[in-house]
Amino acid sequence: MYQGDAPDGGSPMINVLFFGDVYGRSGRIVIKENLQSLKEEFAADICIMNCENMASGKGITERTARELFAVGIDLFTSGNHLWDKKESMGYLEQEKRILRPLNYPSGAYGNPWHIIETKSGGKLGVFCLMGQVYTLACDSPWRHAEEIIPVIKMETSAILVDMHAEATGEKRAMGFFLDGKVSAVVGTHTHIQTADEEILPAGTAYITDVGMNGPHDSVIGVKTEIILEKQRTGMPIRFEPAESGNQINAVCIRIDEVSGKALEITRIRRKLD
Repeated sequence: MYQGDAPDGGSPMINVLFFGDVYGRSGRIVIKENLQSLKEEFAADICIMNCENMASGKGITERTARELFAVGIDLFTSGNHLWDKKESMGYLEQEKRILRPLNYPSGAYGNPWHIIETKSGGKLGVFCLMGQVYTLACDSPWRHAEEIIPVIKMETSAILVDMHAEATGEKRAMGFFLDGKVSAVVGTHTHIQTADEEILPAGTAYITDVGMNGPHDSVIGVKTEIILEKQRTGMPIRFEPAESGNQINAVCIRIDEVSGKALEITRIRRKLD
């Protein structure tokens, strides 16, 4: 657990439980089976997860989304695989609790940002960004972040950003760029949990990658033998999700609702089998 400065007396708090990339059926099962106990353990007001690998390792469907909304997930962030299931396009257009990366073109399906309200009336603004290094071309995450933050701050000072990116340096740079402007910058996409959780100097919680929920006896979720064959031979081969070595990878972030500063970030890694 990493702690920042103590809040002014009496400030209301928001506890956010954020789950990294949830991979396939195994990932959905570990969330369904463990969400309620984790919510109780960390007194979570809001539960968010990255959904882009949720349906068979690529994309999301209405069925898989409803499955996890039903057990208590409040909002999904995503990344470049969000649209991999063609049958989900109509659902993504309608469901405001599924976020696309903010810096994709405006015509992309999915909500660009959202504000979640807690049972006690607290509000958390959330958006996700797609990195530009080693990934598909998209608009500037820097410019889009600068433009949306003042809009969200008209409603709340508490803001969480999912930085979905390949390069560690790009995620780290975004953390410092947004330090003091948002409450938290949490990295996703690379599926390997990093041990660098901290409160940055101006009060923003940061971690380079929250990690993957699902089968860790794998190569980032795919059956190991398949990836070894592909990398050894270079031949195209169909990916299949692994199903063993399941883990929970998440963070809990405690935010001062008034100032928007993060007070604590706790990294969570639970081996389940």
